[in-house]
Amino acid sequence: MMSMSLPSPCSPLSEFLPSPSLSNHPVFFNNTRKLCCHKFSSLKLVFIPAASLSTTKSYPTETTVLHSPIFGNKEQRLYPKEGLPMKEEEQESLDFDEKASEFQVLDLLNAVKALPCKERVDHIVRVLDKEIGFLNISDFNDVLMALVTANESDLVLKLYSGLSCYSLEPNSWTFSIMVRCHCKKKDPGEAKRVLDQMMQKGFNPNVATLTILINSFCKMGQLQNALQVFEVMDRIGCKPNIQTYNCLLKGMCYVGRIEEAFELMEDIKKTTVEPDIYTYTAMMDGFCKVGRSDEAMELLNEAMEMGLAPNAVTFNTLLDGYAKEGRPLKGFGVLKLMKQRKCMPDYISYSTLLHGLLLWGKVLAGLRIFNEMEGSGLEADERLMNSLVRGLCRKSIKENDLVEVAYEVFEKMKKRGFVVEQSTYASVIQALWVAKKVDDAFINLHQMVRLGYIPRLITINNVIRALCVGGKVDEAFYVLVLMYENSKIPSRMSYDLLIHELNRQERTLGACNVYGAALVRGVVPHKKPRR
Repeated sequence: MMSMSLPSPCSPLSEFLPSPSLSNHPVFFNNTRKLCCHKFSSLKLVFIPAASLSTTKSYPTETTVLHSPIFGNKEQRLYPKEGLPMKEEEQESLDFDEKASEFQVLDLLNAVKALPCKERVDHIVRVLDKEIGFLNISDFNDVLMALVTANESDLVLKLYSGLSCYSLEPNSWTFSIMVRCHCKKKDPGEAKRVLDQMMQKGFNPNVATLTILINSFCKMGQLQNALQVFEVMDRIGCKPNIQTYNCLLKGMCYVGRIEEAFELMEDIKKTTVEPDIYTYTAMMDGFCKVGRSDEAMELLNEAMEMGLAPNAVTFNTLLDGYAKEGRPLKGFGVLKLMKQRKCMPDYISYSTLLHGLLLWGKVLAGLRIFNEMEGSGLEADERLMNSLVRGLCRKSIKENDLVEVAYEVFEKMKKRGFVVEQSTYASVIQALWVAKKVDDAFINLHQMVRLGYIPRLITINNVIRALCVGGKVDEAFYVLVLMYENSKIPSRMSYDLLIHELNRQERTLGACNVYGAALVRGVVPHKKPRR
């Protein structure tokens, strides 16, 4: 059987976790792999058994060997209506790897995804109908989990609603999968109802399932509901792990309850649960969001003293904090510390610092970071390059040597196919005529108009003035024509500049034509053709 690609083993769990930084970054990786993990071999998809999803589950009372046209030869487990506790030494008997080596989950999933959405439910139902008498709840769970992993949440809900049609009773794994499914659909309220139903049936969820639900509430800003689930953990004797605390920390910071988050972090240190780098990153992010980046730096130093290794996300949190506080130059120290800790700055590191520098007018420092970024093989995006070009052009009015630098970055933008904003074109044209690069200013004005941008009158007049001063009245007249073609009425100054230069060159007929064109458009120039 051909194998097919599925999402990363633990991405469905980690994607539910709040990000401790600007970008989505999983708050935890370890321990939570037990909730759902798959691995590939040449023939099959393998899931870790249901025992890892909950503390209590139903247990088969007898087994028999049957032949299924879809699932192949395998031990069929017949579950009673009332599930019995499962002995630890017998949990491995439910390992998907052992019991369903020929279960065609991959083929089934592949076939379903190839169908139109309206036909997917019917197809799976037809397949499962053929398995009545062969299908057990564990097989059904495997199908549900595969579909959740493949982001087919709506299909999972429809299949689950028809579970009784197959004479199957949901077990603890089934409920855990459905909690996960609703969280993935950003519906933690429904996930909580499934959790309540699960506990009413006598099943206790494990820490991974509860953490997913807590995190889902936190991401929706429903901290109070998350705390209620946290209380459930205490009530059933389920000890929270550091990932659970990380979710709560992030949730508290998300709704602005920074002091409570810090108190929680201090309480964590007093327990046997050890904070990890994501704990510190979440708290640092909370401090940075309320303008307390110096306190975030203190936490970073504390984390390093504990032997924790900060990652790029941790450092990026500080870079963003300093930028928002108007202290982007502090970012250079953070960047230096990153390199000392053998943590190379990534795209977000450079982009965050560059954006902060340009936002607060530190153009030359921004140029330095831009060059370092490009030198490391990373390309600044369209928005940042537009901002950098505009900043360099403004700076070039006093420092003429920056015009060449600005124009070089400007040309690099166009070569990369980036959209040059109208304000960027206007800044470049202004910088060029101030630097007396009139021909380049004229060419870029023409390009600007051809792209559909309508230049401001001050930009038009500056180019016409520069061309007239250089004696290039024909090019200046062409600028006037460009305005006509784009339904832009030049100002009185535009006509005055042209008439004055034409008079100076004793081109009286041309001056008369320009004067007449102005009158036709309702503009009366101050300058008149010389007799």
